[in-house]
Amino acid sequence: MLQTYVDNGVVPGLISLTSRGDEIRVEVIGKVSYDGPELERDSLFRVSSFTKPIVAAATMVLVDELRLSMDAPVADVLPELSDPVVLRQPDGPLDDTVPAARPITTRDLLTFRLGLGESDNPALRQREEELDLHTFGPPVPRTALEPDEWMRRLGTLPLQYQPGEQWLYSTGSHILGVLIARVTGQPLEEFLRERIFEPLGMRNTGFTAADPARLTTAYVGDDVLDPADGSQWLAPPSFPDASGGLVSTVDDFHAFTRMLLNGGLLSPAAIAEMTTDQLTPAQREGAAGFLGPDTGWGYGMSVGSDRYGWAGGLGSLWSTTPADGTISILLTQRALWTWPEELFAEASAPAW
Repeated sequence: MLQTYVDNGVVPGLISLTSRGDEIRVEVIGKVSYDGPELERDSLFRVSSFTKPIVAAATMVLVDELRLSMDAPVADVLPELSDPVVLRQPDGPLDDTVPAARPITTRDLLTFRLGLGESDNPALRQREEELDLHTFGPPVPRTALEPDEWMRRLGTLPLQYQPGEQWLYSTGSHILGVLIARVTGQPLEEFLRERIFEPLGMRNTGFTAADPARLTTAYVGDDVLDPADGSQWLAPPSFPDASGGLVSTVDDFHAFTRMLLNGGLLSPAAIAEMTTDQLTPAQREGAAGFLGPDTGWGYGMSVGSDRYGWAGGLGSLWSTTPADGTISILLTQRALWTWPEELFAEASAPAW
């Protein structure tokens, strides 16, 4: 089935990995680009929103170590978020605000309930674009801002909803990256490497391509979004995008998903929190157009009745079924919103 989509030119290539226990099946099909060499198992993909659960896990490392409290105000570390104001009406003008009913917490960032995210308020979206925050859409191009300036500008925005009220994708992850760096006194990638990547053997994962020769080309439909030659991922970013900026390989990300399934690095309680739906019924209903029916949100990932996982907008899918220990990962170079419906349906089906 997967070979068919490569043969028909829908995607230039793909890598699928399915594991259960010690059994691992990997399929490497196609090329790094439509006119490039053959894919290898260690080819590098822009895994975009697969970054979110990794950063959530890094946050939970700090919670386990009591360096962060889930329900303490993040303004203690991020003063830019002190005394936030909230739009009187979610679709209202940006100057019609009321004080926030309570502070924003770490839990709000992890659950995407801080009151700010991908907005249907045109004025708020326009203002974010004017501020060069790059919180909407694919992580191309990057913002040129440094983390402190990014936070300063973000802090000038009103919240669309009261903290804890509504689920909104995905500004919480961007902020978590700054929070982690300030709490640890380390650049975000340095902390991720020290506490997540190296312990799990994720040697090829980072905000910069570990080996430019193994980087694939990213496409939106048939158009090149980011070429392997000249890619923005060949240089370190000014702002490490904790929402969607990582490059990785199928085996690296598999190592991370196995940690969530089998334990390690995090306390059992932290993993359980990450992989449990945190939303109320009303919040799930409000997010249904994004998360799908009967699907909620844990920390950095969606959670359904029998599985959890997430998708990377530049062409990747991941699902874990805890009951039988099955992990499924699919990496492609074609943006998900340009996949034909039948590929998305078949790749998302439990069968593969």
